[in-house]
Amino acid sequence: MTATSPTRTPQGVRKDLPADLSASIAVFLIAMPLSLGIALATGAPLQAGLVAAAVGGIVAGRLGGAPLQVSGPAAGLTVVTAELIQRYGWRTTCAITVLAGVCQLGLAALRTARSALMVSPAIVHGMLAGIGVTIALAQLHIVLGGTPQSSAVANVLGLPGQLADLHPVALGISALTLVVLLGWPRLPGRTGRALRKVPAPLAAVATATAFAALAGLSLPRVDLPSWRSHALPEMPEGPVLGLIAAVLTITLVGSVESLLSAVATDKLIASERGTDNRPPRADLDRELRGQGAANIVSGALGGLPITGVAVRSVANVKSGAASRKSSMMHGFWVLLAAFLLVPLLDLIPLATLAALVMAVGVQMVSITHLRSVTRHREALVYGTTIVAVVLGGVLEGVAVGIAVAVALALHRLARTRITLERLDSGVHRVRARGQLTFLAVPRLSRVLNQIPHDTHAVVELDGSFMDHAAYETIQDWQQSHLAHGGSLEVTGRSGQAARITGADPGAAGKAGSPGGADGADGADGADGADGAGGAHRSGRGHDARHAEGGHPGERSRRAQQRGTHQCCRPWTPWQNHCDHRAPSTRTATAATMAEAAAAEDGGAQDLSPTPRRRGAGQLASGISAFQRDTAPHVRDELARLAREGQRPSQLFITCADSRLVTSMITASGPGDLFTVRNVGNLVPLPGAESTDDSVAAAIEYAVDVLQVDSITVCGHSGCGAMQALLSSAPGVAMTPLRRWLRHGLPSLARMASRHHAWARIAGRLPADAVEQLCLTNVVQQLEHLRAHESVARRLSEGTLELHGMYFHVGEAQAYLLSEGEDFFDCRVFDTVGQHV
Repeated sequence: MTATSPTRTPQGVRKDLPADLSASIAVFLIAMPLSLGIALATGAPLQAGLVAAAVGGIVAGRLGGAPLQVSGPAAGLTVVTAELIQRYGWRTTCAITVLAGVCQLGLAALRTARSALMVSPAIVHGMLAGIGVTIALAQLHIVLGGTPQSSAVANVLGLPGQLADLHPVALGISALTLVVLLGWPRLPGRTGRALRKVPAPLAAVATATAFAALAGLSLPRVDLPSWRSHALPEMPEGPVLGLIAAVLTITLVGSVESLLSAVATDKLIASERGTDNRPPRADLDRELRGQGAANIVSGALGGLPITGVAVRSVANVKSGAASRKSSMMHGFWVLLAAFLLVPLLDLIPLATLAALVMAVGVQMVSITHLRSVTRHREALVYGTTIVAVVLGGVLEGVAVGIAVAVALALHRLARTRITLERLDSGVHRVRARGQLTFLAVPRLSRVLNQIPHDTHAVVELDGSFMDHAAYETIQDWQQSHLAHGGSLEVTGRSGQAARITGADPGAAGKAGSPGGADGADGADGADGADGAGGAHRSGRGHDARHAEGGHPGERSRRAQQRGTHQCCRPWTPWQNHCDHRAPSTRTATAATMAEAAAAEDGGAQDLSPTPRRRGAGQLASGISAFQRDTAPHVRDELARLAREGQRPSQLFITCADSRLVTSMITASGPGDLFTVRNVGNLVPLPGAESTDDSVAAAIEYAVDVLQVDSITVCGHSGCGAMQALLSSAPGVAMTPLRRWLRHGLPSLARMASRHHAWARIAGRLPADAVEQLCLTNVVQQLEHLRAHESVARRLSEGTLELHGMYFHVGEAQAYLLSEGEDFFDCRVFDTVGQHV
């Protein structure tokens, strides 16, 4: 993805400068203590952390592809850097950092940034959690007043001795730091709100430093040597393979962490800001190029390795940064502080920095990530990666994590459970759980051959893939079973399939029930093998539909009966009432099918379609499909919503028209939309005659109780309510429908008024008066919304947005009412792509 910065006028740059300046100071206040703490944790000179912070802000900020991402020394590289310093020394580690930057430039030139994101999230989060555990174990020794060991295992083994030899002063200062760090964001009241503007890390370090200085405590403190003695890189010395592994480790970990941070920053910006004040999305290849350049400069100047840092990037976005200048200015502030604030920095106790970094390490073991990988059944990969990183190192841990992830994927692909069960009715049921590949053919063949020839069998296939070997095995057994007088059904999980009773394979499907896969109603997707489950299997090898039985000609006729159009497959119940063939084609197809059936059966065959199910039958089919195919995938999320309650972000007011599927056109899911549907998407004015309190009650509940962020009024093409308004005649007796439509009369008056501009779709005029009224009605109902007290209050507070939307059913195209200086005076509906 390429993101190009929009052309910025001098006025725009000057307008953004105050926001960038304020954000840069906030990020600087966070970066200073963290940079010193990370340098301390690695065993590098403390100036190295300041050099990396300054270079990361200036160089990566200027050249990187994520405008609001802040780069610098990060906890994710602490363990790696510490190992390199212990093995090769500091100056060689600087040279390794330079070489890693060169590798990053090469990867950026090859445009491989996106490839770094294909690593399983369980491995990435496991790697970061393992690094966090290692950091926390090492810094715990300093917090207790001791010295960390060379490895995580040694740190664990050395804890009993360290606990027996506590240093109360260091422990007390560390405890004070942690209390302030964790309690600062929770300060109550107005005073707390004002104090919380100071970053918690800075408040913790400042409080502990001030207390130690005022109390005259004697404990190790920061000691920044003269810049004249600052160490610069030297030519690498050591085993070539070891040096190559070190360079690759810095490159891999730094690149992945930077790119993940850039993507996370993009998501944060999208959730925090509207489309009018967002910077361009991250160009990941440019970001990788910027990180490479920053590492080259940082290593050459004797600084730590650099990555994108999530904590500082979040602070930058939330502080209102508008451009990359905030990151660059934060780098200049770090540079100035490194020269001008040395006397103040020398007062900071080392135990304070250790406590700060230990807290960062603990936070890297995220409960949210643990829940996510558990929900996706990747806890084994996550846990194995953590253990391997802690015991063996980052590169080794990632390699072990990848190996476990690949083995788990192969196991899931190859694992198939095939069982045979004889029911009381004498039916033999074969259940195949998992993917049917050639690896499962021996077990599948053995189970199928245990079924007596003259019995009825049900083969239940619960998997998304069947390769050619498994397909041929089922097909050969099926033909043999039918030839010996048996009968069978083939179905998906818990579904009802066509019953095949004849010995002639070509007769398959003729005795099927209307609910079967081969019956006229088999396309409804509720019960048949070509239903909702089959829709997800299409295009992935031979699926369950191929095992229905019958020769190719018969299967072709059944496919013609069901219809071959694919547009409705994600919503297979639609296939009940969709026939996309032209009338002439349908007639010709029916004649061909009748001739073929008569020739095969030696007589006429009644191929009149079975009427599709209506009412309770159709409802039951839909419920069955949901329970079978959808419920297993959404059960965890719905359980979470049941526990936590609903927290929708939007009130969505739309028409009751059955063609509007709100979740489909908004790509939303459970818990996203609080939806109100009525005839004509009308919002009655407060106090209006025949007011319907149900709409007002829903608005009040959504705005005041659920605290939604926005309200959308959505109209649509061909609205029957608008047609009724246009064709209404005076003096007609009032019915409930006509009384309700009186709330749409202001829209009719607005369209006829010369004092209001017509609403229209961008690029064209309304097709007819009905479309004109549909568009105008959306604008009018938005004005009705503003008359509601709760909506007006939230709008005045700036905590609520109103949006207009129009959905053209025939085009399957959504349009949004564009924004302007005055929202309701701008009446142009743009396509979503143009709007965004």
